Order: sequence, then structure tokens, then C-alpha cells
Amino acid sequence: MATTSDIRNGLCIKYNNDIYKIVEFLHVKPGKGPAFVRTKMKSLTNGKVLENTFSAGHKIDPVRVETHKFQYLYPEGDLFHFMNVENYEQITLSRDILDAPGLLKEGENVMVQVNTETDLPIAVDMPASVILEVTYTEPGVKGNTATNATKPATVETGASVNVPLFINEGDKIKIDTTNGAYVERIKE
Repeated sequence: MATTSDIRNGLCIKYNNDIYKIVEFLHVKPGKGPAFVRTKMKSLTNGKVLENTFSAGHKIDPVRVETHKFQYLYPEGDLFHFMNVENYEQITLSRDILDAPGLLKEGENVMVQVNTETDLPIAVDMPASVILEVTYTEPGVKGNTATNATKPATVETGASVNVPLFINEGDKIKIDTTNGAYVERIKE
């Protein structure tokens, strides 16, 4: 058993007969009253996000997980196929276990967390950012450069991302996988 002082981002815990991954946490020590930990947890079975507050010293039940490197192979409807890069074993995961399935490019490496008790995959950690090519966007109009103006663009995986007006078809862009936002244009 662990306590609230062991809470960190990415920790998987058992809570209300489900397995949750800690997405955000904040230790709060108010001037009056006992300390507590405010958390945002994502269910690894249904993807719902739950906000919860634990009192300081509250016992939590961590789930022991191992992390393995997998390569994304191809999609098949709502299923995504991955291959373990160490032993070439293939697994299939559903769309709801992935944080940003629209940003996955074939051949991309991800880290898959596996529950050691059941040997089932419970979470997929995407790289912090991905580089994708823009396949369609409206052409930018010269002189139309208002502050922080954006336009929608479709990238090679089919996902839609808001980009600055100067981005054109064929440009490679870096996208943050946590929120799906444009980061920068990649120059070759």
C-alpha cells in the first residue's frame, strides 16, 4: 500500500473497482485545516476523466505496470495493431485506450504500459510530439496576418489541426500529442 505522498503523473491506481491513471495532481496545504491532494484521473477501461480529492496520508492501491516499446503497424476500424520491438509479438488495442489516435503514423514508436497481474495492456504513452505532413489546407492570403490567426489543416493521418496562416500543403509540422496543437513548422 502507498499513500498520497507517492502520487505522481502516470501512476496507475485501483480506485472504485477500476484502474485509473493519474493525469494531473496538486498537493495543497491550506493555511487552515489538513493538507490534501487534488487529482485528475483517467479511467483506463472507459476513458472517462474523474476529478478527486484525497486527504493527506490516504492509502492508495497502486497497480504494478511494466512499460514496453511497441511500433504502430496499421489501423483496422476502431482497432489499432502494434508490434513489440523486442520480441515481435503483435497486439491489438481499441481506439479508447489511446490518447491521440488521429496523430498516430504507421511506424511510430509508442510506450505501452502492461498490468503485470493480468498481462493486459492498460495505457499507451505517445511521444511528446509528432512530425506530420500537411495534405490539405486553404492557401494563405498575403497580407492577411492578424495576430494568432489560424486555419484548419488536414495532416497525413487524416487528423485536423489548426495551423497559422503561413502553413501550406506539403509542409511538415510538429504537433503536440497531449492537446493536438500545432507547435512549429519543420524546415528541411
